[in-house]
Amino acid sequence: MTRKYVVDLRKTDASQIALVGGKAANLGGLSRIDGIRVPPGFVVTTDAFHTVLDEVRAADAEFDSRLNSLSHLGPDDREAARTLAAVIRRTVEETPVPKAIVTEITAALSRFGDGAAFAVRSSATAEDLPTASFAGQQDTYLNVVGADAVLRHVGRCWASLFTERAVAYRRHNGIDHRAVHMAVVVQEMVVPQASGILFTADPVSGDRTLSTVDAGFGLGEALVSGVVTPDVFKVRDGEVVERTVAAKQRVLEALPGGGTRDVPVDEQRRGQPALTDPQAVRLAGFGRRIEAHFGRPQDIEWCLVADDFAIVQSRPITTLFPVPSPDPESDDGANRVYVSVGHQQMMTDAMKPLGLSMWQLTAMVPMHAAGGRLFVDATARLAAPASRAALLELIGKGDPLIRDALETVLARGDFIAQLPDTAPAGPPPAANTPAPIPTDPAVVTGLIERSRASLAALERDIRTKTGPELFTYLAEAFAEHKRVLGDPLNMRAIMAGMDATWWLNDNLHAWLGEKNAADTLTLSAPGNITSEMGLALLDVADVIRPHAEVVAYLRGVEDDGFLDELPRFPGGTEARDAIEAYLARYGVRCVGEIDITRPRWREHPSALVPVILDNVRNFAPGAAARRFEEGRRKAEHKEQDVLARLRELPDGDRRADEAKAMIDRVRTFIGYREYPKYDIVSRYSLYRQALLAEAERLTNAGVLADREDAYYLTYREFEEVVRTHKLDGDLIRRRRDEFRTHLALTPPRVLTSDGECLNGSYHRDDLPPGALAGVPVSVGTVEGRARVVHDVAEADLAAGDILVTAYTDPSWSPLFVGIAGLVTEVGGVMTHGAVIAREYGLPAVVGVDGATRLIRDGQRIRVHGTEGYVEVLP
Repeated sequence: MTRKYVVDLRKTDASQIALVGGKAANLGGLSRIDGIRVPPGFVVTTDAFHTVLDEVRAADAEFDSRLNSLSHLGPDDREAARTLAAVIRRTVEETPVPKAIVTEITAALSRFGDGAAFAVRSSATAEDLPTASFAGQQDTYLNVVGADAVLRHVGRCWASLFTERAVAYRRHNGIDHRAVHMAVVVQEMVVPQASGILFTADPVSGDRTLSTVDAGFGLGEALVSGVVTPDVFKVRDGEVVERTVAAKQRVLEALPGGGTRDVPVDEQRRGQPALTDPQAVRLAGFGRRIEAHFGRPQDIEWCLVADDFAIVQSRPITTLFPVPSPDPESDDGANRVYVSVGHQQMMTDAMKPLGLSMWQLTAMVPMHAAGGRLFVDATARLAAPASRAALLELIGKGDPLIRDALETVLARGDFIAQLPDTAPAGPPPAANTPAPIPTDPAVVTGLIERSRASLAALERDIRTKTGPELFTYLAEAFAEHKRVLGDPLNMRAIMAGMDATWWLNDNLHAWLGEKNAADTLTLSAPGNITSEMGLALLDVADVIRPHAEVVAYLRGVEDDGFLDELPRFPGGTEARDAIEAYLARYGVRCVGEIDITRPRWREHPSALVPVILDNVRNFAPGAAARRFEEGRRKAEHKEQDVLARLRELPDGDRRADEAKAMIDRVRTFIGYREYPKYDIVSRYSLYRQALLAEAERLTNAGVLADREDAYYLTYREFEEVVRTHKLDGDLIRRRRDEFRTHLALTPPRVLTSDGECLNGSYHRDDLPPGALAGVPVSVGTVEGRARVVHDVAEADLAAGDILVTAYTDPSWSPLFVGIAGLVTEVGGVMTHGAVIAREYGLPAVVGVDGATRLIRDGQRIRVHGTEGYVEVLP
């Protein structure tokens, strides 16, 4: 096939990305939008780049070897990557441009006349795409004059594919260096009086209704690269709603003979705006037109020349959190407010399509997927006063930051259409109010027995189902799943423990001035399967500790086959049996366990080895029983103390009797709070085994390349592939790329249909200077070494350490037995980490925004679990 080296910019479009790169394809699309001015130019295609690489290979036999080595380096091999990239870059830049390419470029330049100046800019095939912008990763050269200079700078753009920053960016985004190719845009130079960037959505808040214009004098390269502080105009609905005019100290100017220079701004101009308000509004209008053409918010580079705007680049804003798509049947076009599910489930990581869709199918309320996360539409409950007050009250007790974010939206008055209360004023009719359940452990025992029976039936029946029959059966299993979870008695038992906790904290604070007394009163409450899970791993450590050869072997474990090897060592059979017994009860769990695509401990037992070894090192035999008994005694002593102090008050006997009833009630029901989640993940483990078996059959049939490709299908898509044995070959690749972008996003606590992300604030003026505010969830104050941990498997904890992490779902509980305190970025009073921290008597503060960033690993910190803040100590 004949190679094409030069293409007119106006003839490029998105179908030619492989030939002209992302930037040029977008510029070609821009040039066809009515009313949008794009400076003329041409593209030196990837065919030219391939021809140059052929010349490189002819001259350097090691080139491909170096490129392969660069592609196979590990993420931590930064120095090797830097060295290899520098050699490759120098080799490409020093290779003469082949004559055929020179001829075509020279001919294209001649159309612009002698003395024309150009901007020479990279246009890589992985650049300016919806999943990766590559902003600033390759090189741009401005005011290039003369054919020789253009050719030289084209070569530099080719070589810039291998700059250190471009290589690092591709590695971070999982893009193979060998799969990316470089085209180069050569455009007629525009010499503006002002230039800058237009974001068609606010890049900070995500608000799609708010355009942001950054503007400065002269050429925009200084602004884009962050050398100068721009003026900022915020435009909404054809009006500048906010304006910040910077003191602009420097300006980048084009020199008459080519090149640029950085010069001071005249003193009298420094405080003048680079644009007028009408110009900013007009530019924002152009942005809306461009956004409509590309179908998503854009990051646009612009130039102002004699009151006329030229657009020199447009790319997707890749950092915005996506907005959930409303249900087509119920979409009335009204504003919506969504609340994050992950912040309530203590798992804010991105999930793959199968995980998202499975949670949606088995959840008790409708959920919407966006950015690899799930959200609940809270609009209807926020619209009516009574349901709004109840929702804010409930959410505020769990996560005050979510409540504050919702109140921020509500304070705007008109974002959500207000509805009248449909219920009559006054208390609900007595006939509709369920009688309170008795404080009877038999209630909990009965619920657990029913759960176990239902799970046993699922385990028995699901193993007999394959193919389409499996999916027919799963529809029935999901209905049973919801029936068990939605059992009114189940919900009342959960709420009984939570209500008793709130009653004790509110009333004992009012009567005795004691904060969060329930934290101590619930120590070692019976029947908490999650806290039992952590203590049980201490018992496993007791079995292993006496056998030095087993301990030494476990220190070198790197894969999941280690259990079969243990009997080779003295005491190894007992160690294996102890671990397998633990896995038989708790092996359905894992980090991020609400995501069915995550491997369970039963499949990946080596994940537990670091925690077991920590327990072997940090604890003496019998620690589990001692800790539980110590907690029980503390709770008993606290109960006696509280009741005695209450009886000394006026009307003390009545108050003491009420408190005693609530203490009994909280200890009866609070442990059950964790059991429904265990039921869910137990079912998920069985669903997972059955679905993976189907994926294995599809792999053997050649429908899937790998069984884990099924993770990138929704449940309904998976069902269809099983039925038809047909799959769009490109779908898995697209979904993998999409998931990779989701990993880089931080989900907000609250998200509006305008795309605005809100995370709430603590409005407190009672904190020491520099303290980090959070939610107090377990009383006490502790000082110790902070261990910032992002992965359970990488935890290396010593006695007295304070765990600092983003979130803790139940799978983190085994770590809790060995730490002195807990700090998390996500969570509330009744989320799993808080409940278990109270069980173990750990001072804990959750909801500390940015904790893993603001606290460095190894720093000494003080956790104020009663008051709800963390101090970083000198």
